[in-house]
Amino acid sequence: MTETPTRTEVKPSAKSKPTSKALPTYHVVLLDDNDHSVEYVMVMLKELFGHPDEAGFELAMQVDRKGKAVVLTTHKERAELKREQIHAYGPDHAVATCKGSMSAMIVPADE
Repeated sequence: MTETPTRTEVKPSAKSKPTSKALPTYHVVLLDDNDHSVEYVMVMLKELFGHPDEAGFELAMQVDRKGKAVVLTTHKERAELKREQIHAYGPDHAVATCKGSMSAMIVPADE
C-alpha cells in the first residue's frame, strides 16, 4: 500500500509580506553632433536597443531637431551599460569627417 502525501498550504501572514522598493529610473539620452548620419543612428538604435526602423528614424530626427533624445528609460546599471555601448559603437563610416562614436549621458528620469 502506498501512502499519498498530504499537502499543507502555508499562507504568509500580513506581517511577513515582503516590501520591495522600485529601483529609481534613468534616461539614456543620445546627444546630437554633425558627424553621424540618420542611417547610422537608426542602425545603432536597432542593434543596441532593439528599436524598429520607424522608432529609430523618429529618434534620429528628434536628436537632429532638438539636440538630444531619450532612447531608453531603465534602472541605473543598465542605463550606464547602454551609455557605454553607445560610446563604444564606433564611427560612422559613411561620413568622412567622423572621428568616433556618438555621445550620450544618463539623467534621473524624475528630472
